[in-house]
Amino acid sequence: MKVLVTGGAGFIGSHVVDRLLADGHQVVVVDDLSTGKRANLNPGARFYEMDIQDRALAEVLERESPDVVDHHAAQMDVRRAVEDPLFDARVNVLGLLNVLESCVRSKVRKVIFVSSGGAVYGEPERLPADEDHPIRPITPYGITKYVGEKYLYFYRVVHRLDYTVLRYANVYGPRQDPHGEAGVVAIFIGLLAKGQVPTINRYPDGEMQRDFVFVGDVVEANAAALTRGSGRVLNIGTGRGTTVSDLLEAVQHTLGTRIEPHFGVARPGELRQIYLAIDRAERYLGWRPRVNLEQGLWETAEWFRRQALSDPTTH
Repeated sequence: MKVLVTGGAGFIGSHVVDRLLADGHQVVVVDDLSTGKRANLNPGARFYEMDIQDRALAEVLERESPDVVDHHAAQMDVRRAVEDPLFDARVNVLGLLNVLESCVRSKVRKVIFVSSGGAVYGEPERLPADEDHPIRPITPYGITKYVGEKYLYFYRVVHRLDYTVLRYANVYGPRQDPHGEAGVVAIFIGLLAKGQVPTINRYPDGEMQRDFVFVGDVVEANAAALTRGSGRVLNIGTGRGTTVSDLLEAVQHTLGTRIEPHFGVARPGELRQIYLAIDRAERYLGWRPRVNLEQGLWETAEWFRRQALSDPTTH
């Protein structure tokens, strides 16, 4: 199978590319390297440095003729979305439409679309939030992701372009950059490794709570979605919440540090708590997370340690 991965030089997308190649698929990567990194690119994939809003994307898909497009490219910084909703909409809505129009012209069979289980539901009225939970996003990012889901339904009905939507929880792991809410793992590791004080933002009535899922598990969901989950919207998380204080304690345990945090105030667009029900992913993808937080943090910290050792500027 040939798969085109948008955002394939990014944190999650690059791991997906590695897995697809290991499974014997042909892989094409489209990434403008605005947040993705050339160092993340797998040499086994054909690479096009291109913005997903570029009209020339249609020519790339026509030339490559992929069976599936795995759409990871996005504006994914919640805080930037709040500050600049126009930019967020251009990338996440108009960029997606350019991808979908190109898919129709090139007769792509299926699109795997990355949505956000951490943003589309808004402040949940029940936990864990399942896929039938009311959609009440409180950030432009959450809005654009949900709009993307509705466009996919339209393209399936009108153009018979199949899809699976994966609503990610907060993904962490090797190659992570400190962008978006899930970036807190990378931020904590970076600060603590330097002996610096981390900050925990919280609401007056309690701490923020998130669903942290390891990138390796997310990759497994993408691999399953190549052939399963037709027309489905599926949460990809762990089914349990972790407070930011508990996360910091787990990171400190992994690194062997003990630094008291500074406490700040939650910023606009940050939910107080969210974690996801994942039963449907098991039913329709045969997927469940396998990596617990302790193991995932160890693998992430080891990757950061190796990066620091290989970077001469850190010595």
